[in-house]
Amino acid sequence: MKKIVKLSLVCAILLSGISTYAIDGNGNGNDDFNLHVLKANGKIITFALNQVQKASLSIYDKNGSLIYSENASGKEGILRTFSLEEFPAGIYFLEVEDSVKKVRHEITITDDASVLSTKAVSSSYKADTTAKNASVAVR
Repeated sequence: MKKIVKLSLVCAILLSGISTYAIDGNGNGNDDFNLHVLKANGKIITFALNQVQKASLSIYDKNGSLIYSENASGKEGILRTFSLEEFPAGIYFLEVEDSVKKVRHEITITDDASVLSTKAVSSSYKADTTAKNASVAVR
């Protein structure tokens, strides 16, 4: 009887750990771009996008005006360093877009430093173009 109770407790702890990991969304990289800020030195930021081979990187100001754009690629991920020294203090957004998803991260620039948020402020999946003639029933 004690073995069954111990085994049940171990299973419950294991399953709760798995579900917590799944909610985080960082398990296999398919749910979100795994953006990691590697280094921030003053107004120079270095970040990596793991498990992303091709993406469009864009920087927008708080009014939505495009400031910078590039198409980036890498075999096992993308590594970029941006010098934001010429940017005035304020809020900007880094937008990362691949063939499936578009994610925005906030960049906060002060007079002497810049901070790139690792958590996305917004994300959206692109619509599947193969289903353009499909019908949807509403009840």
